[in-house]
Amino acid sequence: MPTVGDRAPEFSAETDAGTRVSLRDFRGKKVVLYFYPKDDTPGCTKEACAFRDNHRRVLARGAVVLGVSADDVASHRRFKEKYDLPFPLLADPERTIISAYDVWKEKTLYGKTVMGVERTTFIIDEHGVITHVFPKVKVDGHVEEVLAALGEGPAEA
Repeated sequence: MPTVGDRAPEFSAETDAGTRVSLRDFRGKKVVLYFYPKDDTPGCTKEACAFRDNHRRVLARGAVVLGVSADDVASHRRFKEKYDLPFPLLADPERTIISAYDVWKEKTLYGKTVMGVERTTFIIDEHGVITHVFPKVKVDGHVEEVLAALGEGPAEA
């Protein structure tokens, strides 16, 4: 997994709107890149809505929010519309970005071992360097952690 001080892995992906974006498109801004398991599931919805509800606070700190999951563009579009999410969701069905950021992990779900996205957030500075990593995110209180990190220097949570 990329760590604090590493150059963030570059990526290009299709958004919920069907347009392509790449990490380099956001040079000059901080990027909150959050990986989540699945659109429209309880934990992922709660996390997305927390970022939605605090979106202006994130923007005020000079940052943008990008959500990434292995869901396709159509799924992202429905999820974004249903919850009025004001930030792009990046479709990564081939798990290219998910693999580059090493968040595809073995997890235990209902007593079974499965592979899936481990909820993880990276904060990337204006120059493309990772300043914070939040692995194994617990949804409650996470956006507050992100907001605090956006206002301070490099640290690994």
